[in-house]
Amino acid sequence: MQSKKRGLSLDEKREKILQIFYDSQDFFLLKELEKLGPKKGVISQSVKDVVQTLVDDDLASKDKIGTSVYFWSLPSCAGNQMRNVYRKLESDLQSSKKRYAELVEQCEEMKKGREESDEREEALAELKAIQSKHTELKEEMGQYADNDPAAVEAMKQAIEVAHAAANRWTDNIFTLRQWCSNNFPQAKEQLESLYNEMGITEDFDYLEPLSNIPLNSVDNQIQE
Repeated sequence: MQSKKRGLSLDEKREKILQIFYDSQDFFLLKELEKLGPKKGVISQSVKDVVQTLVDDDLASKDKIGTSVYFWSLPSCAGNQMRNVYRKLESDLQSSKKRYAELVEQCEEMKKGREESDEREEALAELKAIQSKHTELKEEMGQYADNDPAAVEAMKQAIEVAHAAANRWTDNIFTLRQWCSNNFPQAKEQLESLYNEMGITEDFDYLEPLSNIPLNSVDNQIQE
């Protein structure tokens, strides 16, 4: 069984089309190239895209004359294009060499004063000890964060907001109970039973004023 013939790669197609240009050194319409392409193994449907890649890479030229667009390429075009690429690569190489030399110089400058010595070792050891002490003190300060005046003040403000909100909801509950009593007097027993299930008992009342409550017990009273 014969293996299936492999199609041409894009580079191979480009070479085939360029060969058409070089052999004739003439100008072609696209439809003419689409007829000549299959003779070189390039199917007509792909000729347009292949030619465009050659134009994009400056390996082929095109120009519009009247209503027609002509394509052409001479061996000298490829030579010029290669020379342009070479000049660009050479320029990039010189720039890279210059940048490398600058980095080497900077590296050498940074090494000055950092040569290994007893003084340097002692300085590094001292720096490490200071960093360790800083970390230790920072952790110790974290243990006293609860006693920070700013933290205590923020806690007081939060308690005041929570206290006011609790009493506001208590007032809403009393208002709702009164409304239910006025509108559903015949369901008094059922309502009382419902209130008890919800924790609204006879001793349910507003929270005491903050001035009468120790700071450390306010939280517990609000939760209750």
